[in-house]
Amino acid sequence: MLAEAKRALAGTGFGCVTQLTSETLVRPVPSDIAIAQSVAPHRIERIAEAVGILDEELELYGKHKAKVNTSVKERLRDQPDGSLVVVGGISPTPLGEGKSTTTVGLAQALGAHLGQRVFCNIRQPSQGPTFGIKGGAAGGGYAQVIPMEEFNLHLTGDIHAITAANNLLAAAVDTRMFHESTQSDAALFRRLCPEGKPFARGMYPRLKKLGLDSKSSPEELTEEERSKFVRLDIDETTVRIQRVVDVNDRMLRRVTVAQGPAEKKAEHATGFDISVASEIMAILAMATDLADLRRRLGAIVIGSCKSNSSDIVTADDLGIGGALTALMKDALLPNLMQTLEGTPVFVHAGPFANIATGNSSVIADQIALKLVGQEGFVVTEAGFGADIGVEKFFNIKCRSAGLKPKCAVIVATLRALKMHGGAPAVSAGAPLPKEYSEPSIELLEAGFANLERHIRNTTRFGVPVVVAVNRFGVDSDEELTRVCELAKGAGAADAVVCTHHADGGKGAADLGRAVIAAIKSRAADGEQKLTLTYDDSESLTTKMEKVATQVYGADGIDLSDEAKATIARYEALGFKNLPVCMAKTQYSFTADPELKGAPSGFRLPVRDVRLSAGAGFVYPLCGAMPTIPGLPTRPAYYNIDVDVESGKVVGLS
Repeated sequence: MLAEAKRALAGTGFGCVTQLTSETLVRPVPSDIAIAQSVAPHRIERIAEAVGILDEELELYGKHKAKVNTSVKERLRDQPDGSLVVVGGISPTPLGEGKSTTTVGLAQALGAHLGQRVFCNIRQPSQGPTFGIKGGAAGGGYAQVIPMEEFNLHLTGDIHAITAANNLLAAAVDTRMFHESTQSDAALFRRLCPEGKPFARGMYPRLKKLGLDSKSSPEELTEEERSKFVRLDIDETTVRIQRVVDVNDRMLRRVTVAQGPAEKKAEHATGFDISVASEIMAILAMATDLADLRRRLGAIVIGSCKSNSSDIVTADDLGIGGALTALMKDALLPNLMQTLEGTPVFVHAGPFANIATGNSSVIADQIALKLVGQEGFVVTEAGFGADIGVEKFFNIKCRSAGLKPKCAVIVATLRALKMHGGAPAVSAGAPLPKEYSEPSIELLEAGFANLERHIRNTTRFGVPVVVAVNRFGVDSDEELTRVCELAKGAGAADAVVCTHHADGGKGAADLGRAVIAAIKSRAADGEQKLTLTYDDSESLTTKMEKVATQVYGADGIDLSDEAKATIARYEALGFKNLPVCMAKTQYSFTADPELKGAPSGFRLPVRDVRLSAGAGFVYPLCGAMPTIPGLPTRPAYYNIDVDVESGKVVGLS
């Protein structure tokens, strides 16, 4: 059993930086939750004060987490931004390669060991993977966000707010179609605008859209205007809004609703997405302030009109944009936490990278960049492999918010490289085949093609790349040295072996130095312009083709007839200028998760295309990409319990 760790405040630097001592670093490395519970976190007010957050800008959620008001950004608007560093990865094994751990470890290294002003920005994890296969996302070993139980479970309720908002919208859409199918225009108007009552606040956006905003009361509307106002005439075949739940539940992928006796005429097939795949989660990740959040929520496209397919119906037409904002206003505020070594952390938004944008929020990055100042660093994570999370970070997040990253880190492991080089498949819960514990330069060199493509792709965006090779106990020095040589030969500014899982920030100190050096070297070369994969003005099909060919290495894309028709409709509706958010497996550059390495000579199938107008992108579905995962035979929930004597959660990872 771990002894309670003793931490002494190491000066009055940025945050409450505290180096883990040799007495704290237990061998062999204990479980993640045992380590997390062995270190007493600082009260969150101390972290906030140390980074320059004022009392009135802090909303406490217990002793060790808080929300930070977005007014910080306005107060510090004249403060120069720090250096933004994005962390991506190699195409992973199902076990993960430690990308979140590296994000945290790098921040701990910069703050607690290299004396830099630094913020760590990561996503809030979904409870789907937490109780499914992958486990939580607080990092691991001695590079974690704490308290990890609070981080991995409810945090401050943001995902619950998203679930509530999304399902309110879905209920409102189905109910409105039901009522319109059973009532005349006159009956609808009488119920929506009772005699003697003014227009409800939520009705004004639709009135403005119809050019009726000069009308001060419902009585002023003509019969024709009343019909236009109340009859949304939604074409149910164009509706893509589904209900969500933050659980891996494959049985909800396709369901039938409205089977009660009073709703029989409205019975229809639909499905569920996981909460983090909701457009409202993507909106949270992209919004820059409360007004922007309100605008984006109101702009969610529900579908088209039956009578005029060029007329779209939005959440504001339904009168629900304001209610959604009321549910989401607290979720807009970033959550402040800390690492094991006292580095400040923003945990905010959690869109999946394979079916959404895969990045933490724009507003968390913007606030953190102001707080660290010109000489500081913000380390932000992009989900899964760099072909997914990093690509979307640049082409969607940076494009929309004007962020200018200074460096990218790509995380790799010998395990993943060997898998891509032809070693037997890796399965969660099963012992690793012997090929992964025996030295093999041959397998590494064969699998390096995958990492090489990620390096090449990322440098094309105009930033230097540093490769972080996470060391495991079975890895040999010869193998690690060879991977670093190959990475630098492929265009990486540097490649560093990291041991932060076992050693905390000290084990990522060389990575921190390499990142600082890469940023300084690039600055010495003059201002570098960010180079994105496609232009706003290009067609949606061209944008998809450019991502497929330039990032994935495909020969082209194959659009289904349904996808072609949907693209034509979206472009006709005025959404041609939106970026594309490819929904694709994280395990391969292709749409087939079994094709490893760096395949060529393939085409990317696009079976459908969906619109997230509020979030500001179109997302093509490539291959058989479910939007709600399923539970495995042996889920992680088998390990999770509560010690009823101490009240502590056990078994989280």
